[in-house]
Amino acid sequence: MTDHARVEAPAKVNLRLRILSREDTGYHALETVFCAVSLADTLDLRCGEPGIRLAVRGGVDTGPPERNLVVRAAERFHDTLGTTAGLDVELTKRIPSTAGLGGGSSDAAATLRALNALHGEPFTSAELLQIAIELGSDVPFFLCGSPLALGWGRGERLLALPPLSVRPVLVVHPGVDMPTGEAFRRVAERRAVRTTPEACSFGLEALSGWDGVAALADNDFEPGAFEQVPVLAEAKWAMVEAGAEVSLLSGSGASLYGVFATEAEREAAAERITGLGPAVWRAETLASMPPVRVDPADAQA
Repeated sequence: MTDHARVEAPAKVNLRLRILSREDTGYHALETVFCAVSLADTLDLRCGEPGIRLAVRGGVDTGPPERNLVVRAAERFHDTLGTTAGLDVELTKRIPSTAGLGGGSSDAAATLRALNALHGEPFTSAELLQIAIELGSDVPFFLCGSPLALGWGRGERLLALPPLSVRPVLVVHPGVDMPTGEAFRRVAERRAVRTTPEACSFGLEALSGWDGVAALADNDFEPGAFEQVPVLAEAKWAMVEAGAEVSLLSGSGASLYGVFATEAEREAAAERITGLGPAVWRAETLASMPPVRVDPADAQA
């Protein structure tokens, strides 16, 4: 067994997010297009004494360690493998938490990938996906092997797609939390006179280029988020004026992003939005998912 693994855990944005019917379980079925971006956390995993120890760097509040998805993913991996965990994890956070960017889910998926590499690949991709869906609805996307995927249901049904051409991205966060439960409630209130979303049909060729994606870009959470945090609407308008090909709320919020054809357009948007107050991050869409790097015990991290 290898002693050390390092892996980047990228954020995701939703190029499309539609809320479909509510299931008998209480969960809502979704239709979404995931796209991974280069804004990423870093995980270093090292074999150690029995137990799981997590150290978090970067100043992002991730809550109690025992509730962190990294720890939960490591526990589920070892429970499924039938072994006792002996692991030290250092998590360097760059993705803001509870922001609709999938940071915690990506960390969990990266943990599963790294542990599988450390233990000599005992699980197939399908088996890792089964562990992933028990951890959260976004986790399977980060294990599907592509930075672009169409998803249905609660994230357990995915169609991996060829990646789009790389584009500059600007991520914006207003510094407020937007709990998912409240976001769903706002959508339900807006749909009080219509219980089901409008029908829609599109072919996969629409997701093969940015023009097609721009025509389908939509997020059902966006109107409620803009009503709650008006600066998000101002930031979106700034992105559109600067030339954004796509600009949407990501997930249920509170992050907003823009995809641009050029870095100059992205910089123009960033300059204006910085003046409005929200924090901004520069990134790019990914052409592939980051690999796991494994090293012997005496290698430098």
